Amino acid sequence: MYAERMKMVGLRLGVFVLACLFQAAASAMAPIQHWTTRNGARVYFVPAHDLPMVDVRVVFDAGSARDGKHPGVARLTNALLATGAGKLDADALAEGLESVGAELDNGALRDMAWLTLRSLTEPRALRKAVSLFGLIVQHPRFDAEDFRRERERLRVSLQLDAQQPGRIAERAFYRAVYDGHPYANPVKGTEKGLAALRRRDVLDFHHRFYVARNAVVAIVGDLDRQRAERLAEAVVGALPAGRRAPALPPVKDLAAPREVRIAHEATQAHILCGQPGMRRGDPDYFPLYVGNYILGGGGLVSRISREVREKRGLSYSAYSYFLPMARRGPFILGLQTRADQADEALRVLRRTLAEFVSRGPTEAELQAAIRHITGSYPLRIDSNRKILEYVAMIGFYDLPLDYLERFNARVAAVTRRQVMDAFRRRVHPDRLVTVVVGAR
Repeated sequence: MYAERMKMVGLRLGVFVLACLFQAAASAMAPIQHWTTRNGARVYFVPAHDLPMVDVRVVFDAGSARDGKHPGVARLTNALLATGAGKLDADALAEGLESVGAELDNGALRDMAWLTLRSLTEPRALRKAVSLFGLIVQHPRFDAEDFRRERERLRVSLQLDAQQPGRIAERAFYRAVYDGHPYANPVKGTEKGLAALRRRDVLDFHHRFYVARNAVVAIVGDLDRQRAERLAEAVVGALPAGRRAPALPPVKDLAAPREVRIAHEATQAHILCGQPGMRRGDPDYFPLYVGNYILGGGGLVSRISREVREKRGLSYSAYSYFLPMARRGPFILGLQTRADQADEALRVLRRTLAEFVSRGPTEAELQAAIRHITGSYPLRIDSNRKILEYVAMIGFYDLPLDYLERFNARVAAVTRRQVMDAFRRRVHPDRLVTVVVGAR
């Protein structure tokens, strides 16, 4: 008994030392600097002088949760941004960026829409890249021909998704978990919704949501504060101030379990289970995050993988994860298995979850999880692009500026009691949405 207690003390001490070491690694990243542009955009900047490059991400609260009565308008608006801006068409914009080695990316999810630029900081290259990027952000054209082409492209993408069992399961899952909430909106919209969209709907959406006070600008790269301020103004300074999007409605708990079975010819059944989980900045974030690593987020060493894959061979990959969003994003458990094994795999998945919620992790499992999470943390911030994503997330979700610096210490502080308490309060195995696609 004494030896076991000393072993646990040694494990905790080792975790504490690791947390301190990687706390130092995280703090080696320059602190996040924050200010607001003249028209109200929130800017977050991290100087990084190792490479003569800069990464910029502009994030708007303009994801599919803002679609309202126009399914697909958020994704379509974002897709159209780089098809023409100012006097330049898509080809001219692409050629201009390519001529100075700059890269452009954009996309939209449920909470957000974004545009990203990567450029050399050599003055001539940066001036041209930022000028073109600012044109795209602030003066998109939304030409009628481009509108029709991109709308058709999105419609074809939806048709392809409708043939893929994984995509079918995902859409059904969000619809069942978030029934009546904006998070139920499919990110790409619906075929009927796209057919009803008009160019005016895109213009109205852009006018409402692509405004400075609804924007976060993240900058990571080889700049000083003065140059970063000028860059931010060049990218978003001409946007109308507008106003920040209103808070989304709260997500309600599920009142009862629900099962959705969708026939499909696929030989593999795709299974998703879950319910509303947690939001960004949630007070239970770290106990739930660490606990889920043990349950199903730790790959082959997780309980779900061990029970479903290793012991029974029911699935090559079985997992669970929380997806925090502005409001409570989903807690998802999933796997693929042979159609004739779907019911057995589902029973094992549910039982494993129920046992974890009831009994929690062992102390050894907890300490192993903490060691892995803190030990792998430096890999998450080992490039400017990765840092940029974190900085943009911190700004968009109004997280503390020292979020990255404190991350490992907060992981290391999680206790078994905290994990058990958080899972018992927040996860309800008797009220799961279950979607099965492909089982005969």
